[in-house]
Amino acid sequence: MASLTIQEAAETTGWSPRMLRYIEASGLVTPARSASGYRLYGPAELQRLRTLGELLERFDLALSDVAFAARLADSDGLFEAVQEWFSAPASRPEDVSADDWLRFEQDKHERLLAVAGRRSNELELMENELMESR
Repeated sequence: MASLTIQEAAETTGWSPRMLRYIEASGLVTPARSASGYRLYGPAELQRLRTLGELLERFDLALSDVAFAARLADSDGLFEAVQEWFSAPASRPEDVSADDWLRFEQDKHERLLAVAGRRSNELELMENELMESR
């Protein structure tokens, strides 16, 4: 089987060309490149795209979830660091009094949630826009 261009791969898989670029940028599927730099999708990439769609649907995942899982598997120490974080007991910072610890944690989490919420909204909007174009 010959390789397909991004437009042909989009028509074959149901993913839009824009979504295929996003999937590539996420590191989930990396097509070969022609001598002139065009993306070329072969049987392996087409199969990965098909099964990626099935995976997302089966487990109600976002592409960012799968991209993080791939990063977790590929990054030295990341999996262990996440596991360590999950199992670590909470401890009060030395410079915060016991009476102020709850307020300290609430303030810190409110700031973190505000930042995460903005990022999450931006990513969700981008992903929704990409999924609609699919």
